[in-house]
Amino acid sequence: MSYVSPGGEYSRDIRYLTTRVTADGRDGFPVEPGRYRLVVSRACPWASRAVIVRRLLGLERALPMAIAGPTHDERSWRFDLDPGGRDPVLGIERLQEAYLARDPGYDRGITVPAIVDVPTGMVVTNDFPQITIDMSLEWTPYHRDGAPALYPPELRSEMDAVNEVIYKDVNNGVYRAGFAGSQKSYAEAYERLFAQLDRLAERLEGSRYLVGDTITEADVRLFTTLVRFDAVYHGHFKCNRRKLSEMPVLWAYARDLFQTPGFGDTVDFDHIKQHYYRVHRDINPTGIVPVGPDLSRWLDPHDRAALGGRPFGDGTPPLPTAPEEAVPAGHTPLSP
Repeated sequence: MSYVSPGGEYSRDIRYLTTRVTADGRDGFPVEPGRYRLVVSRACPWASRAVIVRRLLGLERALPMAIAGPTHDERSWRFDLDPGGRDPVLGIERLQEAYLARDPGYDRGITVPAIVDVPTGMVVTNDFPQITIDMSLEWTPYHRDGAPALYPPELRSEMDAVNEVIYKDVNNGVYRAGFAGSQKSYAEAYERLFAQLDRLAERLEGSRYLVGDTITEADVRLFTTLVRFDAVYHGHFKCNRRKLSEMPVLWAYARDLFQTPGFGDTVDFDHIKQHYYRVHRDINPTGIVPVGPDLSRWLDPHDRAALGGRPFGDGTPPLPTAPEEAVPAGHTPLSP
């Protein structure tokens, strides 16, 4: 749930369920393999963070995943990709049911990602920034051998500062432009977005990754916006100073990550376009979904390895995606 102020400025509802799943169970929900279900939609950039981090850390077996369809109505995300339109583990048709199991009077956003406690069927948390940090810090006994350090202690202060500006001006900045209710608010969001993208390009011109010489949480957070930029944000959200493919440094950086196991193999461009163009009827009244852009260019050489860096640090790439979690053929240029 979000709203537009009388002055036309878009504001995101950030009243999340902040209960945490922790190693010591201090909030009443201890880390236990197989107990919880991570509910996502591949369309959603916030959920995509969790999908990528889960895969990089190798938490697939410890934290099973439910994938909702790309569209939702005023009630919530639906499990319309599953046989009979129900999640096979939770037995529910809509994510809303898990929120109401937690609080029958729940009146906030029915958002993804959400972690659901399978025994009770209720949502534990939808606090998306904390979910991925906790995957790194609280689920460590269940990380795969060779899992990368996505939130290393020595880089956290710098990373937190970078993540904050990326969230305000880029991750949420595209939404502030796209849903602005006045020309002034749109123009302000537009200028902030591209000013920040210019600063990030300068930062990345001589550095392969955002913080340190390995992939971190910061790269995951920027990637999920960049990978949607040309497909939806440039046209649908009027973020049209330039396409990502016309910003040389950021385009090469994004391709580098896309071609790294754990990133591009989680991206479903069909779901992304279906969601934005079909759900946001106030912006796109016809619901027509664009045919483009050409996705094959995501596989063009990026030449970023010349900058050095070690993608997984002292770790290793994740194993290939399990067949049941693979992005459908035709939804990504990585399809066989």
